[in-house]
Amino acid sequence: MAVIPVELAGRSYEVRIGNDLLRNVAGQCGDLLRKQRVPVVTDANVAAHWRDTIEASLSAAGHEARWHVVQPGEGAKSWQGLQALTDWMLAEGVERGDHVLALGGGVIGDLTGFACAILKRGCGFIQLPTTLLAQVDSSVGGKTAINTGAGKNLIGAFHQPSLVLADLGALKTLPDREMRAGYAEVIKYGILGDAEFFDWLAENGTAVLAREPDSLEHAVATSVAAKARIVAEDERETSGTRALLNLGHTFGHALEAETGFSDRLLHGEGVALGMVLAARYSARRGLIASETADRVASAIAASGLPSELFELGLACDGRTLAGHMLHDKKMDAGTLPFLLLKNVGEAFMAHDVALEDVAAFLDEQLG
Repeated sequence: MAVIPVELAGRSYEVRIGNDLLRNVAGQCGDLLRKQRVPVVTDANVAAHWRDTIEASLSAAGHEARWHVVQPGEGAKSWQGLQALTDWMLAEGVERGDHVLALGGGVIGDLTGFACAILKRGCGFIQLPTTLLAQVDSSVGGKTAINTGAGKNLIGAFHQPSLVLADLGALKTLPDREMRAGYAEVIKYGILGDAEFFDWLAENGTAVLAREPDSLEHAVATSVAAKARIVAEDERETSGTRALLNLGHTFGHALEAETGFSDRLLHGEGVALGMVLAARYSARRGLIASETADRVASAIAASGLPSELFELGLACDGRTLAGHMLHDKKMDAGTLPFLLLKNVGEAFMAHDVALEDVAAFLDEQLG
């Protein structure tokens, strides 16, 4: 088992990465579970695979699992979903010193974490991520949120978990498309700050996607360690360092908004295509060679992720996509910083990007 510490003043916690962690969830959580009744939030798909496992572990340790099961998908991350969850937590008697288990992917982690951030001004939660995307990204770092009609993750809070248990065995039940979507966030760590890891993925990405144990653990542990370092340096995204983790997200969130935050384009797929667009836009501005942008696009295409905007068949123009970016959380004094590249492994924040130029660039990519 790999153990990655997330070092925060007075609130440090561990990310544990290995197999059979869910089968021993009670032992892993230990004294964090201080009551007999343990609240667990999940979705119907995850419950079908892991409910019995979680219940058996908790029961053997003298606990009783109490379940709040939502429908799968981004629709759960809504005002209505938040109200239903917080009402349930209050009915269950959740107190500030308690911990709620968030069992599932990024939607469950985001929704549960936000509910725990605001319930009685803050109670504890434990992340049990069951998707690759959640294990390497959303479960670590304390960003929690819901979606609104204005955009994705615009209502939320920073609220760190007390523990993250990334059970690699849970990825065996993950559909291949979801596995690829999570892999986009793995590639991201190489593109934004670790050229050596990017090269390693070029050689071993197929093994990671095939869930080969050693390759998978190395990819997840390397990704988590990279994020932990950045979060420790810039927990609340005030210095600009943590913003680097948004590489591909400005373009990606715009694409998600245009496709209705639906299964037409998964979050990781949007991020993957967003990184290609960021690389190509960097080349357009003369920051990198076109061959470097092609390397990024080729690596993403080789993993089965979308790498060409025109292939989405969107019925819109570049101005419409750029318009979605006006709701980006990075907006500051009416301007939107963009994550661009100086090289593979060297991302930076550009503050001189005009949305009109981005719109023109997107028109070219739309074909």
